[in-house]
Amino acid sequence: MASNQPNVFLIVADHWAAEHLGFADNPAAITPGLNELSACGIRFANAYSECPVCIPARRTLMTGMNPKSHGDRVFNDRLRIPDVTTMAQAFRDAGYQADAVGKLHVHPQRDRIGFDSVILDDEGRPQWGMLDDYDIYLGDQGLPGRQFDHGMSNNQYNWRPWHLDEAHHPTSWAGRMMARTIKRRDPNKPAFWYLGFRHPHPPLVPPQAFLDLYRDVEIDAPYVGDWVKDPENLPFAISALLSRTNLYTDAQMMAAKRAFYALCTQIDYQIRYLVGTLRLEGILDDTIIMFTSDHGDMLGNHNMAAKRIFYESSTNIPMILTANKRNAKAGEGVVDNRLATFADVMPTLLDLCDIDVPSTVDGISMVGSARHAYIYGECGEDDHSSRMIRDDRFKLIYYPVGNHSQLFDMVNDPREMTDLACDPTHADTLRRLQGRLVSEMYGSDLDWITDGKLTGKPNRPYTWAPHRSLNSQRGDGWPPSPKVDIPQIEWTKERQAD
Repeated sequence: MASNQPNVFLIVADHWAAEHLGFADNPAAITPGLNELSACGIRFANAYSECPVCIPARRTLMTGMNPKSHGDRVFNDRLRIPDVTTMAQAFRDAGYQADAVGKLHVHPQRDRIGFDSVILDDEGRPQWGMLDDYDIYLGDQGLPGRQFDHGMSNNQYNWRPWHLDEAHHPTSWAGRMMARTIKRRDPNKPAFWYLGFRHPHPPLVPPQAFLDLYRDVEIDAPYVGDWVKDPENLPFAISALLSRTNLYTDAQMMAAKRAFYALCTQIDYQIRYLVGTLRLEGILDDTIIMFTSDHGDMLGNHNMAAKRIFYESSTNIPMILTANKRNAKAGEGVVDNRLATFADVMPTLLDLCDIDVPSTVDGISMVGSARHAYIYGECGEDDHSSRMIRDDRFKLIYYPVGNHSQLFDMVNDPREMTDLACDPTHADTLRRLQGRLVSEMYGSDLDWITDGKLTGKPNRPYTWAPHRSLNSQRGDGWPPSPKVDIPQIEWTKERQAD
């Protein structure tokens, strides 16, 4: 390299939980590439997405700011990135070239948020009057508008094999575009590369070759906590999630999980291909590699699916860091159990490159001496809202509707099978974490507090209703539809009482 600064390669998946990896005690998950990268670096076992839903999480990643600072804990698809130094801009200010491939999920869609270039895959959102680069690629291949011919929804758990050649799958395309970007780097500058894979987020459409790898694999069955088995005492938000997941039989959920794992393995193989590209270019030893995800997916655990909640399968994310060779700040073959967050990614990568961290960043370096005493999580502002406090041992999850607290011992019960909130031997811990939660609340959350105590809102039943948009189903993309004012995501609405 012409510079002494290392390259940085940040890889971000979507919906991939920490437990969906072979080295995380999950023998069903075929992830040989990530297994080996983890063995060469650091795995942060207690890394969390502060707001486990796509747009707020990515705002945190790209700014190092928590939701309170960057302004979104809901899913505001019309909100611009804050006017601060983004991760890409911080690297550029330090003399780096900065290039992105894949999913950014920002508004407007062609906002480069500090990158020199962006080769964009925005998951088929042409309703805002733009074709992204993956759309354009399909058109160049004589397949304009054909990416959603499979008929699967981006927010449901029906599945089928990918309908086009594997080379046209968005995961394969993103890997090739990243390899080309690496090869086209400026040899006089260090590089910051960001690769955003759109999967394993639904639609669940893995290529047949990756489904075949799981033909003889026994998929791990979902686990269900004791507290789920008492539906009469569950708050509104949990009842809503259970109702939506009950649309699928156990067999259907297991089949969806197999398809989901196949998408994970396809990403893992693309990461192997890109590590090989770095090696053949002679720059692997000079490159920091980090793999993570914006949030996870419940995939049937506790009878729930998707994200937006603070159980481990939704909020505990993979965080693997393999530093450049001989970087004294990072270890090798280490499992680090410190509390870490998505906001910590930006300061960690800057720290490894000896670049000053902008003052607007809330996160801390994961390879420094500072530690989080606890993590605060927040998602939503309506009746589906939930909040979290996680310290070294315990996790508090709070649902305002029903004024419902849950307490889990994450050291002795990492799958959250037993709720300790009503256990008198843990009453002091519950009060301590509730007090910490109250100290973090702001805005509309203050309506849930009376005289410094959590009082929430009255509980109410949830009644599922059909969703005429099939949870934001995409359709025929050619010729392009007109620009229309429809939301990116339409969540399932409950049926209103007569």
